[in-house]
Amino acid sequence: MSLTSDHIREKLTKELEAVHVEAEDTSPGKCDTSFKVLVVSSKFEGKPLLQRHRMVNTILAEELKQIHAFEQKTLTPEQWEKQKSN
Repeated sequence: MSLTSDHIREKLTKELEAVHVEAEDTSPGKCDTSFKVLVVSSKFEGKPLLQRHRMVNTILAEELKQIHAFEQKTLTPEQWEKQKSN
Protein backbone atom coordinates (compact mmCIF):
# COMPACT_ATOMS: atom_id res chain seq x y z
CA MET A 1 0.00 0.00 0.00
CA SER A 2 1.32 3.39 -0.98
CA LEU A 3 0.50 5.98 1.63
CA THR A 4 -0.83 9.31 0.48
CA SER A 5 -1.93 12.49 2.20
CA ASP A 6 -5.41 11.93 0.78
CA HIS A 7 -5.65 8.45 2.33
CA ILE A 8 -4.64 9.74 5.77
CA ARG A 9 -6.95 12.76 5.50
CA GLU A 10 -9.95 10.65 4.49
CA LYS A 11 -9.40 8.04 7.19
CA LEU A 12 -9.02 10.59 10.00
CA THR A 13 -12.00 12.62 8.77
CA LYS A 14 -14.22 9.54 8.73
CA GLU A 15 -13.08 7.91 11.98
CA LEU A 16 -12.95 11.09 14.09
CA GLU A 17 -15.87 12.84 12.40
CA ALA A 18 -13.39 15.67 11.97
CA VAL A 19 -14.53 19.10 10.84
CA HIS A 20 -11.07 19.85 9.41
CA VAL A 21 -8.06 17.68 8.56
CA GLU A 22 -4.81 18.72 6.92
CA ALA A 23 -2.34 16.01 5.96
CA GLU A 24 0.98 16.90 4.40
CA ASP A 25 3.58 14.52 3.04
CA THR A 26 6.83 15.89 4.48
CA SER A 27 9.06 13.11 3.16
CA PRO A 28 12.46 14.63 2.32
CA GLY A 29 13.34 13.51 -1.17
CA LYS A 30 10.58 10.89 -0.83
CA CYS A 31 12.95 8.22 0.58
CA ASP A 32 11.64 8.02 4.16
CA THR A 33 7.91 8.37 4.61
CA SER A 34 6.90 11.21 6.90
CA PHE A 35 3.66 13.08 7.42
CA LYS A 36 2.39 16.08 9.33
CA VAL A 37 -1.30 16.30 10.24
CA LEU A 38 -3.70 18.78 11.81
CA VAL A 39 -6.96 17.25 13.02
CA VAL A 40 -9.93 19.25 14.33
CA SER A 41 -12.63 17.12 15.95
CA SER A 42 -15.26 17.51 18.64
CA LYS A 43 -14.27 14.00 19.78
CA PHE A 44 -11.21 15.67 21.36
CA GLU A 45 -13.41 17.71 23.76
CA GLY A 46 -12.29 17.21 27.37
CA LYS A 47 -9.41 14.91 26.44
CA PRO A 48 -5.76 15.63 27.27
CA LEU A 49 -3.22 15.91 24.48
CA LEU A 50 -1.76 12.43 25.02
CA GLN A 51 -5.19 10.81 24.76
CA ARG A 52 -5.94 12.75 21.56
CA HIS A 53 -2.68 11.59 20.01
CA ARG A 54 -3.39 8.00 21.04
CA MET A 55 -6.77 8.23 19.30
CA VAL A 56 -5.06 9.32 16.07
CA ASN A 57 -2.33 6.68 16.44
CA THR A 58 -4.91 3.93 16.98
CA ILE A 59 -6.81 4.92 13.83
CA LEU A 60 -3.59 5.01 11.80
CA ALA A 61 -2.01 1.92 13.42
CA GLU A 62 -1.46 0.08 10.13
CA GLU A 63 -0.22 3.19 8.31
CA LEU A 64 2.21 4.10 11.12
CA LYS A 65 4.05 0.82 10.50
CA GLN A 66 5.18 2.34 7.20
CA ILE A 67 5.77 5.91 8.41
CA HIS A 68 9.23 6.96 9.55
CA ALA A 69 8.20 10.29 11.13
CA PHE A 70 4.75 11.51 12.12
CA GLU A 71 3.89 14.94 13.51
CA GLN A 72 0.38 15.69 14.69
CA LYS A 73 -1.59 18.60 16.06
CA THR A 74 -5.03 17.85 17.53
CA LEU A 75 -7.57 20.58 18.28
CA THR A 76 -11.22 20.90 19.24
CA PRO A 77 -13.38 23.07 16.94
CA GLU A 78 -13.32 25.82 19.60
CA GLN A 79 -9.50 25.74 19.80
CA TRP A 80 -9.32 25.78 15.99
CA GLU A 81 -11.54 28.88 15.78
CA LYS A 82 -9.41 30.68 18.39
CA GLN A 83 -6.20 29.77 16.54
CA LYS A 84 -7.59 30.97 13.18
CA SER A 85 -8.53 34.35 14.64
CA ASN A 86 -5.00 35.00 16.00
